[in-house]
Amino acid sequence: MLADTMMTLTPLQARIVRALITHIRREKLAVGHHLAESVLAQALGTSRTPVKQVMQYLMEKGVVIYDRNRGFFLAQHAEALRDLLTELLDQAEDPLYLQLVEWRVTRQLPEQFSETELLLQLEVKRPTLHKALLRCQQEGWLEHLAGQGWRSLPVIDSVAAYEESFALRTIIEPAALLTASFHIEPQQLAACRQQQEYLAEEGYLTMTPLEMFETNAGFHELLAQCSGNRFLLQTVRHLTRLRKLVGLVEYRQEKFRPQRKHHAQEHLQIIHYLECGDRLSAADFMRVHLEKARRQKVIAELFVAHPTP
Repeated sequence: MLADTMMTLTPLQARIVRALITHIRREKLAVGHHLAESVLAQALGTSRTPVKQVMQYLMEKGVVIYDRNRGFFLAQHAEALRDLLTELLDQAEDPLYLQLVEWRVTRQLPEQFSETELLLQLEVKRPTLHKALLRCQQEGWLEHLAGQGWRSLPVIDSVAAYEESFALRTIIEPAALLTASFHIEPQQLAACRQQQEYLAEEGYLTMTPLEMFETNAGFHELLAQCSGNRFLLQTVRHLTRLRKLVGLVEYRQEKFRPQRKHHAQEHLQIIHYLECGDRLSAADFMRVHLEKARRQKVIAELFVAHPTP
């Protein structure tokens, strides 16, 4: 039944469903809690339209109920949603998209190619492949050439490139915390703490690779944004885009999953220093955090091609 329903959801809607269930479980919302669309849209970082659409889906699943005059209300205990989240995670990512990601990171995807060439290697229909390629284009690592097929754009696809990205991050991210213009609102820190606590407690076991990457990347981008330096923020966001694909390959490997817990705990330590107003200690710990991540993450195995399933 879930598979049939999921087929009607767009990738954005499917992601919001997962994010909404994660939000309900993280906040431990009680049965009868009012799920205001505007509040949820702000918490999930999206507009009200997709939130309203996924609420209809959750109403069909019995997760929420609707009152014409008051809106949506939670109909199940937060802990009772674990099974639904598990089912959603089983269908969280398009296998074809993930295959293209791995091919790009391991340099199996040609610098320039046509859809016909890929169709000879993949047992999928052309519309399915075209949809996956359009997603890659939207994410900024493939470019469509009118009448000439597709071209791969630069990403981190080697040990040397990954090392260099961490070297740059180790320079600029601690510096972001020490800028004279740095400012972060208490409510932003509180939201970060709540998110990282959930990730450290159980989220690292249930979140998809994409969700884990976006959660951790979002933490680092927020601190860069709070630096007040637009060029620093632009650089951090650019590095996030470049390392996203290797991040997805890495986060898919189960043996690295326990590291996600430790990284979240280290993020919590940085948050603690910022809550205390100790930006110097936060910057020093950020440097240690990034250097430790570099030693753990930058391994040749991530860039080795695996047989196509």
